[in-house]
Amino acid sequence: MKILLIGNGGRENALAWKIYNSKSFRQSESKLYCTIGSPGLDEFSVPVDIKPVDFEKLIKFVKEEGIDFTVVGPEVPLSLGIVNEFEKNGLKIFGPCKEAAEIESSKIFAKDLMLSHNVPTANYKTFIKNNLPEAGEFLNKCEYPVVIKDDGLAAGKGVVIANNLEEANEAVDEFRKSNRSGDAGFKFIIEEYLKGEEISVFVITDGDDYVVLPYSQDHKKIREGEKGKNTGGMGAVAPLKKFMNEDLDNRIRSEIIEPTLKALRETGREFKGCLYCGLMVTDNKPYVIEFNCRFGDPETQAVLPLIESDFLKLLLASSGKEIKEYSLVVNQNFTCCVVMASKGYPDNFETEKEIKGLDVPDDKSIVFQSEQNIHKITKS
Repeated sequence: MKILLIGNGGRENALAWKIYNSKSFRQSESKLYCTIGSPGLDEFSVPVDIKPVDFEKLIKFVKEEGIDFTVVGPEVPLSLGIVNEFEKNGLKIFGPCKEAAEIESSKIFAKDLMLSHNVPTANYKTFIKNNLPEAGEFLNKCEYPVVIKDDGLAAGKGVVIANNLEEANEAVDEFRKSNRSGDAGFKFIIEEYLKGEEISVFVITDGDDYVVLPYSQDHKKIREGEKGKNTGGMGAVAPLKKFMNEDLDNRIRSEIIEPTLKALRETGREFKGCLYCGLMVTDNKPYVIEFNCRFGDPETQAVLPLIESDFLKLLLASSGKEIKEYSLVVNQNFTCCVVMASKGYPDNFETEKEIKGLDVPDDKSIVFQSEQNIHKITKS
């Protein structure tokens, strides 16, 4: 089997490692390709010099090379409709269609979907370019802290927790300046701040049936003690045991996963792929903070080493609507992912520096390399 992996970050390095080491991949003498590649990815795959959003060239490559299956890592090509284009051409691919991927590409769409289908989430109010004065009045009346979210994709950095009115106004002004929404003007949400414990949930689904990978928890603040700016993620641990219990697991499935998949089906947006549920648990009740339409980064690096069953077969089962036939098996290890980033991240940071010391000291550690970061996983 020939497989193409879209993307070249730390998440994709972990996906490539897991696909490459899947029993079905090794026994069939399969071959893995990856768009652009990286020093970490090149160990497992053949680099292909095509950008992840150049659908025309990707489809041509897949047809000419005889690629049997494509796996999409990052959110941008999914939000732009890579799955739609591949399926129009009769090509097998892992990931949601553009319409389903809107659950990540528009926070307003996701919040409205949850509200209409009784999926628990924080109270919120939506604002757009034309009602900015109302946003100012609303912020004057808010109890702080509040959460302010850019509507569009922001690589994990479009969320600000404002502790007072000054910080809130600064966040809105920053979103206005970045204006990711283009001619339509920027959109954002002001949301109730929830206290509790965060959980990252990976749901692999074929639109109807699903499996839940081991729960994990990531840490987004740049500094020790959960301080400083939000990042794309500075590390993660898995599986999450310290406050998980059977009742909470059942509530996550029955109150969040199942009604969300049903809502997407009923609105003509059947979701196939990895649905990431970012949750906040308050008094043993889960609330949705955000949805993503793909594997999370850096949680993927911590979660995948826990899977013992054939990972490639899991991805194929999602694409082929055969999740019901897949049996997930996990090991008893614990993992901790630590992200090492260049000085200055997530603002202006140093680049083009040689990375040294990647030799793994023992078989309990794995190094995954991203475009800008190195992810080191330690198992115990």
